[in-house]
Amino acid sequence: MRGRKIVLIEGKDDEHVIKHLWGERGLTDRLNFENLSSVESLLEAIPTRLKATNDGDIVAIVLDADDNLQDRWQQVRRRLVRASYLNVPENPAPSGTIIDAPEASILPRVGVWLMPDNQIRGILEDFLALLVPADSALFAHAKQAVAQIPVEQRLFAAVAEPKVLIHTWLAWQEKPGLPYGTAITARFLNPFHPEADRFVAWLRELFQI
Repeated sequence: MRGRKIVLIEGKDDEHVIKHLWGERGLTDRLNFENLSSVESLLEAIPTRLKATNDGDIVAIVLDADDNLQDRWQQVRRRLVRASYLNVPENPAPSGTIIDAPEASILPRVGVWLMPDNQIRGILEDFLALLVPADSALFAHAKQAVAQIPVEQRLFAAVAEPKVLIHTWLAWQEKPGLPYGTAITARFLNPFHPEADRFVAWLRELFQI
């Protein structure tokens, strides 16, 4: 019997984005999402969750790089090593990391994707910004609008600026304020963008589809 395709995520937005990208690409294999509700909870769950899988399961770990890509990778790497993976690379692969289970082990094949692209710091919304049509003058206006907010009127932290930008841009669409996943289905965000290609290709290779 084939095992499950498990995706560990840090929030519901990640699930909706991945589900809609998956569907828009015509992929029908079921993904089993496990929402750990925060990056801290996801990181702490990695060793125990991997050891609790069944034979044939494959696990994808998707989380934000946040302020420091290398620090985040080392956080993940330490936990994979703790779970007895011996072949974890020193740096994340630009195309998404995939690690086969150690020989004679019950551990699953595992993959790691650090949003937005395994190469720079950032979050899910930075990935979504890459899916905005390149010729969108409206996105340029949204960037300008956010950049021009006076410092004393910025009620959001600097780390949240990509969220502010993408929500601003989505609020200006024909159907304002669509959730991320629905915005992909509506093609306000392009599910066939090369950056989406890279992410979906990683999932397909990891899950052997």
